[in-house]
Amino acid sequence: MHLIKDENGNPIPHGAHEQHHCHEGSHGEGCGSDCASQGKCKNETVALLTYMLHHNEQHAAELDQMAENLVKLGLGDAARQIKDGVSDFQKGNMRLSLALTLVKEQLKEE
Repeated sequence: MHLIKDENGNPIPHGAHEQHHCHEGSHGEGCGSDCASQGKCKNETVALLTYMLHHNEQHAAELDQMAENLVKLGLGDAARQIKDGVSDFQKGNMRLSLALTLVKEQLKEE
């Protein structure tokens, strides 16, 4: 199991990342009218994207380690499936990273 930290480095329990939204809600709902200002929502969006990217990177590393362990157990076919999944995961993380960069660049211009 891994320790997840918020954007300030504080440990948070796994599965509690909904707390990083502007309001209690599910992923992707956006900030809506619950934020005091658009600036706060934009900053929270950057914090959430940053958190999600790092969170996904941690999961990819854990899955990669799991695949290595399966290879050692002689379960190469299962390991290959996980490795392929990790590759797909990493492609998604690259897109998240690009989105985060674009958001940060846009915020600098404002």
